[in-house]
Amino acid sequence: MSTQPSTTAAGGHGAPHPSQLPGPTPSSSVGTLILPSPPFISAPGLANLRDIGGYEIPSSSSGPSGKKKMVRKGVVFRSADPTKLTEEGVTVMQKTLGIKHVYDFRSKQEFGKTPDTEPIEWEGSKRHFVPVFPDTDMSPEAMAVQIQRDAVRRQRFRDYTDGPEGFVRAYSTILAGAADPNNSYAPYRTIFKQLASLSTSSTSPVVEPLLVHCSAGKDRTGLFIALLLSLLHLPPDVIAHEYSLTDLGLAHRKSAIVDHVMLDPAFDGDRAAAERMVSSRKEAMLATLKYIDEEYGGAETYVVEKLGVTKEEVERIRQVMVVDVEDEKEVIDWRRNAEVVERVYHR
Repeated sequence: MSTQPSTTAAGGHGAPHPSQLPGPTPSSSVGTLILPSPPFISAPGLANLRDIGGYEIPSSSSGPSGKKKMVRKGVVFRSADPTKLTEEGVTVMQKTLGIKHVYDFRSKQEFGKTPDTEPIEWEGSKRHFVPVFPDTDMSPEAMAVQIQRDAVRRQRFRDYTDGPEGFVRAYSTILAGAADPNNSYAPYRTIFKQLASLSTSSTSPVVEPLLVHCSAGKDRTGLFIALLLSLLHLPPDVIAHEYSLTDLGLAHRKSAIVDHVMLDPAFDGDRAAAERMVSSRKEAMLATLKYIDEEYGGAETYVVEKLGVTKEEVERIRQVMVVDVEDEKEVIDWRRNAEVVERVYHR
């Protein structure tokens, strides 16, 4: 049986999602906030765009060479829905980043409602429709409402809104949906196999950077990236930090998203709860990673046993995505960026 959440977006089917609005990039600011670059990248019309590379991998996981290792830059990018890219933004994606593949996790309900929400492609790239739930809206607004309704139904309001439990339940649904054998799109497996197919030889280097996105680049995208970084042996606290950066990437539109979800009676006027439900706090990802360990035996076991990626392909992904640190400047100072995230939480 297909695993599908029962969710209706706040505000009705005809209301636009604030998460699909274009917004600031690293060259602009949100109040006093300037997005840290790296990892954020400026592409006009596209929010929450960043390279997942540049994070140092602990020496215990780096192999016998003694050289410092890090996640390879310039291969995997993540973002919000790119349908509002300007011509200048397309040039960044096409010429600067060289994006060859665009993997879209959104459902059929999340695009194409109006001409300006149609999926966008550019010369030299290919869009892959790989929905986690083909017919279910899983935008941040819909996800927030789903979590809140679940909390009300279970009469566990405080646990769900003050802690990560609601996110873990929602994310467990996404993990099940991505691994559902009835989902012919096989969203996560498709991308993992694409990464495993890339070459790392000196004569034929990686030449096909890819972008993964959903509506806001928060939940479905965040889980995929967390799985990938887990395969590369990045520590949970760094993975959770990378996830939390979405609170910076979407800071400019958070108020509009909260306004949108507040239309649903499940929130009963509680704006603070709505704000927490549309956030990307690191605690939510840490709890989700713990759930993956307990429920599946870890990210690699989930990827192999539930998604059908072979162990040999997992090793190929590591060969593609893990490189030597040639210059200390290449490594992202994620702790400094984490301080920026904390300022957003407390302002």
